[in-house]
Amino acid sequence: MVKICCIGAGYVGGPTMAVIALKCPSIEVVVVDISVHRIAAWNGDQLPIYEPGLDDAVKQCRGKNLFFSTDIEKHVSEADIIFVSVNTPTKTRGLGAGKAADLTYWESAARVIADVSKSDKIVVEKSTVPVKTAEAIEKILTHNSKGINYQILSNPEFLAEGTAMQDLFKPDRVLIGGRETPEGRKAVQALKDVYAHWVPEDRILTTNLWSAELSKLAANAFLAQRISSINAISALCEATGANVSEVAYAVGKDSRIGPKFLNASVGFGGSCFQKDILNLVYISECNGLSVVANYWKQVIQINDYQKNRFVNRVVSSMFNTVSGKKIAVLGFAFKKDTGDTREAPAIDVCKGLLRDKATISIYDPQVTDDQIQRDLATNKFDWDHPVHLQPMSPTAVKQVSIAWDAYDAAKGAHGVCILTEWDEFKELDYRRIYDDMQKPAFVFDGRNVVDPEKLRAIGFIVYAIGKPLDSWLKDLPAVA
Repeated sequence: MVKICCIGAGYVGGPTMAVIALKCPSIEVVVVDISVHRIAAWNGDQLPIYEPGLDDAVKQCRGKNLFFSTDIEKHVSEADIIFVSVNTPTKTRGLGAGKAADLTYWESAARVIADVSKSDKIVVEKSTVPVKTAEAIEKILTHNSKGINYQILSNPEFLAEGTAMQDLFKPDRVLIGGRETPEGRKAVQALKDVYAHWVPEDRILTTNLWSAELSKLAANAFLAQRISSINAISALCEATGANVSEVAYAVGKDSRIGPKFLNASVGFGGSCFQKDILNLVYISECNGLSVVANYWKQVIQINDYQKNRFVNRVVSSMFNTVSGKKIAVLGFAFKKDTGDTREAPAIDVCKGLLRDKATISIYDPQVTDDQIQRDLATNKFDWDHPVHLQPMSPTAVKQVSIAWDAYDAAKGAHGVCILTEWDEFKELDYRRIYDDMQKPAFVFDGRNVVDPEKLRAIGFIVYAIGKPLDSWLKDLPAVA
């Protein structure tokens, strides 16, 4: 029986291993993590992450061929294939601060593997890592090898939150990078055999190690670039009276471009896009490619610009001050169908409004009160470290309250900001919301989920990203 161990029970490790266990009944899969709390959640009724379809997969396999444990050493030493799926945060200090990946947790995992292994291992990079990480890991393992052979593979994940289970069941591609040696090819084949239980062979791509590592960064950079491109156009649409939805539709009809990732919004979020682009920037700079680095930096700069522009629209619309005014924030997750708030645009928008002394009431159907307070109290990039290394109980931000539902959030508010495209926000009774708000009542739609004309007919002053401006907004500055 092939034994697989995955170090790291997070957004990638948990769902990936659940699907491998489900599709490969003959393989024993153990997910290990140092967090007792997280492993207890994986073994309980309330899983630590929300992902449609994940519950069913875990409950079908748990206790049969899928296990969750804190006994890292035991399961690492027994495994044939070890997936490493630990955090690779952006460094906040020292060399490469603000750009380079911090490989502290990766190196710790490699040293554990080296310490406890008694037989040959295939070690698989599952985390998003900078190009050439495999080389560093290889050095740690071989210098501590005690005669044991290690093969390092890169098998990046291409999961989108909210559809992660579907992405695992029916992937566009599975990418496996390995050394171009007989041992390397044998290791690639061993991992290929695992995926071949359910993935058609023509979708399993094999490359060299560096191509696999770089493909992941490049794929995320291309996706983020599309979002920043349409967001840049959205600013131009507002200035000229064009409608960004119509422009995006016309552009997306070109078969060479296609319609995906052309929704203008308040900005992109998620754990990977910004981190991976910063990584790409750093690697480019380290290789003397400053023009390349500056090109990719622009993708993040447009994203930050879009969030700032949104905050400026809110403040300037309300007579240039939101001090002491209640603003309802609908949606805090970085996109719908996930409880994940990592790098969510809502965090920066809320911080921007708080700097102007606004009082904020937040409603999100999936994000916990504790998570919202933690996000608003922690510094940039701190979210990517294990919880036990973060501030224990962040001080609650006084001007922030958490609402039970959208109506509760909007009661007595001067403005409503829609920051996540949850389906339920399309179905709200906006007449009821309007009646309960201060007048003039504003809606700032950061996701283009509402029909501006219908809301204007009720009496709202509406700002929708990239749409023709309300007469109220026309003469106000778009950027401070």
